[in-house]
Amino acid sequence: MFVSKNRGVITILGFITIFTIFICATAYSESGAFKGSIYNPGKLKPIDSSLKVKIGDKAPGFTLPAIDGKNISLNQFRGKKNVVLSFVPAAWTPICSDQWPGYNIAKEIFDEYDAVLLGITTDNIPTLFAWTNAMGGVWFPVLSDFWPHGEVADSYGVLRSDGISDRAIFIIDKNGIISFIDVNDINVRPRLEVIVDELKKLKD
Repeated sequence: MFVSKNRGVITILGFITIFTIFICATAYSESGAFKGSIYNPGKLKPIDSSLKVKIGDKAPGFTLPAIDGKNISLNQFRGKKNVVLSFVPAAWTPICSDQWPGYNIAKEIFDEYDAVLLGITTDNIPTLFAWTNAMGGVWFPVLSDFWPHGEVADSYGVLRSDGISDRAIFIIDKNGIISFIDVNDINVRPRLEVIVDELKKLKD
């Protein structure tokens, strides 16, 4: 198990898992997988949005198209799964192309904590389809908040002034209540271990 059920502490195996995920994700994006395809926007304003929700609020509902042709609604997980929303700014950019492959490798951790991950950007479906295929595919639904443009990002308060979303994590419990918010520096990948720690709280 990733976490000891007796003491609730991260085991050596857990540290190895997170370290491996970090190394693999970084190595993946620095390999030839995206060679010549990544657009580097340079250093951006760390945060360019104002939250419209807080911990303890009911999460704003939404239905968005996924790259597999299905529509995914937040409400479909109510009473069944904890939900991790991963808003990222844009496909084919350096940090985003590190972040999601890392989650791809970490599927068993999300399973351990009865959680589903939903990846969301304001890119359109064809762009997201091509990008995730270049990653080799991902296990989690990838959703397009393209039209009405950025409506979901805006409802959570993470839509930037240039029309992309801030890099943000929201954890929503099985009752549809927001239990964790992290609007991260857009130039930095969020730490996976923080997400794991917050999911553990929902299981304890």
